[in-house]
Amino acid sequence: MYESVLIPTDGSGDMREVADHAIALAERCEAVVHVLHVVDDRAYGSIPDDVQQRVEETLTADGEDATKAIAQRALNAGLDTVREVRWGNPPAGIVAYATENDISLIIMGTHGRTGYDRYLLGSVTEKVVRVAPMPVLTVSVGDEDEDDEPLVGISMTDSTQEN
Repeated sequence: MYESVLIPTDGSGDMREVADHAIALAERCEAVVHVLHVVDDRAYGSIPDDVQQRVEETLTADGEDATKAIAQRALNAGLDTVREVRWGNPPAGIVAYATENDISLIIMGTHGRTGYDRYLLGSVTEKVVRVAPMPVLTVSVGDEDEDDEPLVGISMTDSTQEN
């Protein structure tokens, strides 16, 4: 049913749960897993020129680490994977990538921003759900009061067991 799934990641610890669902579904469908990180370039436009290159390199490296962590889990499950880091508006970048690569299904977590930021900007997931021309599966993740340790550095072994 799904030939390819896209897992957009922000690198947060909540992505573990999203990746678990996405990889399990991709295994059942024998789908190619695409992992994408979109650095929000709007958030870094006012950085002084003398540090901008260093910030861009750091943010790109963080995106590479986040996509690599999930892609490695998919590879360990025997799935073909593709990963990419882009710069731009995250919701638009996710939908553009999905459209360009003929993605069958996008799988995302249900929260990222909270409180006032979410009220003003809306969540990335909500924006993708509204405009994506393909199905979007949302995974309810985390608790806003919990510590959000980054995905990078987690064990690459799959701890799920079939019952």
